[in-house]
Amino acid sequence: MIDTTTLTVITNGLQQVCNEMDITIERTSLCPIVSESRDRSSGIYDVDGELISQGETGLPLFVGSMQFAVEAALADIDEWHEGDVVMINDPYTSGTHLMDMKLVKPIFVDGRLFCFLADTAHWTDIGGMVPGGFAPTATEVFQEGIRVPPIKLYERGVLQPGVRRLLMANIRIPHEREADLRAQLSAMAVGETRLRAILARYGAGTVREAINQLADRSEAQMRAMIATVPDGTYSHVEHLDSDGVNQEPLTCAITITVAGELMTFDFAGSSPPVRGPLNTSYAAAASAVYLYMKHIFPEVPNNGGCFRPLEVKRALGTFLDAAYPRAVSGCASEVTVRIGDAVFGALQPILPGRIGAGAYGTICNFTISGYDERRDRPFIMFCFTGGGYGGHEHGDGLTNAPPPISIARSSPVEVLESQNPVLFERYALREDSAGLGRHRGGFGVDLSVRMLADEATSTVLADRGRFAPRGVMGGHDAAMTEIEWELEGQAFIPPHTTKCTGVVMKRGDRLEVRSPGGGGYGDPCDRDPEAVDRDRVEGYFPGRSPGGPDLAKLSEVTR
Repeated sequence: MIDTTTLTVITNGLQQVCNEMDITIERTSLCPIVSESRDRSSGIYDVDGELISQGETGLPLFVGSMQFAVEAALADIDEWHEGDVVMINDPYTSGTHLMDMKLVKPIFVDGRLFCFLADTAHWTDIGGMVPGGFAPTATEVFQEGIRVPPIKLYERGVLQPGVRRLLMANIRIPHEREADLRAQLSAMAVGETRLRAILARYGAGTVREAINQLADRSEAQMRAMIATVPDGTYSHVEHLDSDGVNQEPLTCAITITVAGELMTFDFAGSSPPVRGPLNTSYAAAASAVYLYMKHIFPEVPNNGGCFRPLEVKRALGTFLDAAYPRAVSGCASEVTVRIGDAVFGALQPILPGRIGAGAYGTICNFTISGYDERRDRPFIMFCFTGGGYGGHEHGDGLTNAPPPISIARSSPVEVLESQNPVLFERYALREDSAGLGRHRGGFGVDLSVRMLADEATSTVLADRGRFAPRGVMGGHDAAMTEIEWELEGQAFIPPHTTKCTGVVMKRGDRLEVRSPGGGGYGDPCDRDPEAVDRDRVEGYFPGRSPGGPDLAKLSEVTR
């Protein structure tokens, strides 16, 4: 048994390896979604694919999906050698959309496989029918981009140039993707150097024992947390606006069974497979469950051990168990968030101190792409917004918070404007968007971007345009997503409310995106009168909160 001090030092050392990998990707990528927004992650994985450690600033959803990616690589690659690097973006096995390119590298010690390093970065484009990859009307994965099964990019340390040429020949703006790939490879090199320093200092045997202890301790702690939840069966239903092709809403139904120290998650009753791109792989669905359980029990150390007491059943015959070749580009950004809403909705009544009201629940992905005459080159601008988190037992929800599946930051508008022919005319807190409550929700974002090129094409893949983030314990629902284009002076609202592709923008046209706020927690009439007055003075609610009372009257009541 390793002493506590040594175990702590090794734990922090492994964490630092992943942190430095993340920083390397961030500082060497040319793409704002990676360098500014941090849509990337790095980790260390065991010989069977189980997570050992993940970077603290990495995208949390990848904590599960990269584990599935390493497992997929293990299943497909017959022989591993020193210097190999495998790449994979197959959404059916690695869990997210095609734009998330993953690299896996084996680490050998004395000729024996010791562990794997893995990293992921969101590539702004991966080919397909829509620049940026988010194709709301796609009905097959072939329309979404190039699909890469586990394949060796490096064999025994030697680059396989044919693989790289084939990949870049099918991607728009390949020099940017080359830079993304080099950034990920650089992170691998840094990670290996740092990891080998730890192995040299403590020895492979001691580090291996520490890894095993960490996983076992995490499992034991998660079991202890689950044991505090009353045994029983808890259900909840959430909805998505549409699949982008058909107008019918999608049902995301969950039943959670708590039995002692184990939890089972069953999505039976969810909608059948859909034509559009919101089909979701089992890996993505399971990763979302893992992530949201970590939200509920953040004390549990972040490694594969904490997932062992969580059984996620395959949702056979539903859109949450995507089969090849169904379209999936919206799975990671929209469906995984709704899965999280369902997990929270089912458990909130019995864990009110740990789970608040509904968060804004959409990434609001949008792209504007075309040709930049000033720079004489094509461009693809990919962006997403923050939104409001729900109020909770201890206070109001966050405003303009990152997506619940990630800690990715919105790219600074100054960076986006410097690289693309656009002008952000408005980027502000969205007034009236928060749900009222004893603790109100946070506010969404109100942005407007004007086109400065002669012509471009715009696409939006979002959600929460028909089903509001919910209030709980008597709190009010929040405002919903609003998408609107101004095209040659005429307003255009997409038929699918939150999903549209191929919108042609001319010079001077605008795209307006208003993201949801968070739901309210508790009866609004129980809100602290000083907080009510402060909201009014700050101008947060110049009119009325959606479905809520007049603030002046509410102030009178609470006095």
